[in-house]
Amino acid sequence: MTEATEHWLEGTGGRIFARHYQPEGRVKANLIICHGVNSHGGQHARAATDFAARGFAVTALDLRGRGKSDGERFYASSIDEYVSDLSQAIELGRSKHPDLPVYLLGHSAGGVTSVSYALDHQDRIDGLICESFAFRVFAPNIALKLLEGASHVAPHAHVLKLKMEDFSRDPEWVAQLNADPLTLNEVQPVATVAAFARAGERFEREFGRIKLPVLILHGTADHATRPDGSEQFYRETGSSDKTLKLYEGHYHDLLNDLGREQVMGDIVEWIDARLPSAELRMQTSSEVA
Repeated sequence: MTEATEHWLEGTGGRIFARHYQPEGRVKANLIICHGVNSHGGQHARAATDFAARGFAVTALDLRGRGKSDGERFYASSIDEYVSDLSQAIELGRSKHPDLPVYLLGHSAGGVTSVSYALDHQDRIDGLICESFAFRVFAPNIALKLLEGASHVAPHAHVLKLKMEDFSRDPEWVAQLNADPLTLNEVQPVATVAAFARAGERFEREFGRIKLPVLILHGTADHATRPDGSEQFYRETGSSDKTLKLYEGHYHDLLNDLGREQVMGDIVEWIDARLPSAELRMQTSSEVA
C-alpha cells in the first residue's frame, strides 16, 4: 500500500495541507484530487492509493479552512480563494513529474473549484474529471439568491448542513464519515454557499470556453447534487472530447460508494486512452533536453 507524504504549502490564506502518493513503479501521469464540502483530502486516501497502484502520482489537498489547512472553518468569500489553493496543489504535483501530463479530478463542490480553475488555466492541465459535479444542487434557486444577498449581511452565519448518509450506500464508510473529527458537525457559512452559487452563474455563461478533454461522472440516486447539472455541463462544454457516465442507483461519493471499482476502472481507462505513448514521451523529453 502506498503511503502518503505530507506537505505544507504557503497559500494566500495561510498554510495549505496536501498529501502526495507516489507509485512504486513507472509513473504514467499526475492526478490532482480536489475535495468538496463535508470532506477533505484525507477522505480520498483509499482512492488515491488505488490510483497510485495503477501508476498515477496523486496529490490531494485540503482546501483552506478544511481538513488540516489553516483558515476559518469552512469559510470562503470567493471561489477564487479555493482556486488559489488548488493551484498550489497542482504545482506541487507537477513538480514531482514535470514531464508528465496533469489530470484534475474534482469531487462535488471540488468540481466547482476545478471547473473554475480550468476556465482560467486550461494550459496548466491536460484533462478534467468532474465526479458528482455540484453545479446543480437540491436547494431552490430562490434560496441560493437569498443566500447571495445575505452574504453581504451575515457572511459567517452557518446555514447549510449535509447528511453523510446521502454520500454512500456503504454503511461502514458512512460510519467513518460521521466519526471524522475534521468534518464533525460541519455546517457551511453563508459566504461559502454564495461563492459556489456565483461560480455557477459564471458557468452558465462560460461552459463553452472549456476545450479540454472532459470526463463527467454522476450517480442517478445522488441526493446531494443533481445529475441534470452534469448533463448540462456535458451538453454545453466546448470540448470536442467529452464523456458523460451516469451510474444507475449510485449515491454522491462515487469513489467511496458501493460499486466504486467500476467508477475507478472507468476513470483509469479514460485517462490511459489519452496518455501519449511511452515512446512519444521519451522522444519529446529528448527533444526538450
